[in-house]
Amino acid sequence: MPEPTVSGSCLCGAVRFSIRPPTLFCGHCHCSMCRRSHGAGYVTWFGVARGQFSMDSGETELVRFRSSEHGTRSFCGRCGSSLFCELTHHPDVVDVVLASMRAPIDRGPQCHFYFDDRVDWVAVNDGLPRLGGPTGREPLP
Repeated sequence: MPEPTVSGSCLCGAVRFSIRPPTLFCGHCHCSMCRRSHGAGYVTWFGVARGQFSMDSGETELVRFRSSEHGTRSFCGRCGSSLFCELTHHPDVVDVVLASMRAPIDRGPQCHFYFDDRVDWVAVNDGLPRLGGPTGREPLP
């Protein structure tokens, strides 16, 4: 039996969406684009298959920004909440900001991506695997 859907939204509620688990991954990203986009030391994302993601309302409020040659980030045009990232490397996956969910998903964070690009003012002592290198996903020593 499939797991129930989990809903999410931006801060003001104009953009609402839902996902149907299982999710594909969940991790903290330390890349400079995520840090600048969110104004935080790192951002926690999870991935879900595009077929398990649905926009419930507010798609016209979404603003899409081409942040790189392979990525597009989406945010609410009313409140500015960063919500999604879509990558040409993984066209069938939508990356969703975990903090935008209104209830727990099927997994917690499993690793740190782009850990070698992290800022020195954030202490990380959680014991999760630390990945980095050119792809952000290679095991670090």
